[in-house]
Amino acid sequence: MTRRKPPKVSFRWWVDRQIAEARERGEFDDLPGTGKPLPKPTGNDAATDWVLRQVRAGGHDTKALLPPALALKREVQDLPERLARERTERQVREIVEDLNTRIRQAYLNHHTGPPLTVALVDVEEAVADWRRSRAAS
Repeated sequence: MTRRKPPKVSFRWWVDRQIAEARERGEFDDLPGTGKPLPKPTGNDAATDWVLRQVRAGGHDTKALLPPALALKREVQDLPERLARERTERQVREIVEDLNTRIRQAYLNHHTGPPLTVALVDVEEAVADWRRSRAAS
């Protein structure tokens, strides 16, 4: 367990001292990635970059990190591609109705994050688009 910071010393000095002591004990030797270049920055802060790399390395979808308002907007944008993979009209209707239910719920419960600006999806229009896309392929 880490010792407590002594009174009358700066936080920065205390952290630097702990790092120096850990280095002397060899606690930084043979860490994964030692000797490799740092990844190129993406314009995000370091913590965000790290989280994104970890999520992608684990094979997970980074969309799960979006705030609800943006996640719903993204889901509406990706809806045609998702519906194109469905085999039945019933499945298409269920997916669109589920999305609309979650959009309604988000408007009722929206408290934090970016403003919610996503509109409900017209079920009949989505089904018609799905039919056209199936006929074209």
